[in-house]
Amino acid sequence: MTRPSIALYQPDIPGNTGTILRLGACLGLDVHVIGPAGFDLSDKALKRAGMDYLAIASLTDHVSWASFEEWRASANRRLILASTRATTPYFDFDYRADDIVLFGRESAGVPDHVHDTVDASVTIPMRPEARSVNLAISAGMVAGELLRRFGPGPAAGPERL
Repeated sequence: MTRPSIALYQPDIPGNTGTILRLGACLGLDVHVIGPAGFDLSDKALKRAGMDYLAIASLTDHVSWASFEEWRASANRRLILASTRATTPYFDFDYRADDIVLFGRESAGVPDHVHDTVDASVTIPMRPEARSVNLAISAGMVAGELLRRFGPGPAAGPERL
């Protein structure tokens, strides 16, 4: 059974990535890291945030955006970008059970060519003077909505593509 997934575009902060991996492990969501990340995936901070949940997390490490897009095309999966530029609130979007929700890097989001590639975009509504919500918290908010709609799912071990 295909489940919703979370994808991280070139994440900068190992603690956020570890927290999201722990979230994915607990909720049965696959997590895709699209490299290059700003740290080694064996980083101590990633392990500290992910704790012993990393052993049960379903992590796929894609070495590049091109690698991820090749995999996604072969899997025929829709890509939904969580973006401050979007206008559709994440809780109003019509998700499918096999959607991948993409989050940009903490320091810069995603480049324009990624914005142009995604199938749809969603946003977390916030006060106008606020720039963005922390990456791990954003992923948790969207994961909560996916859980509400599709229920929890099973998790598997790590994979590298």
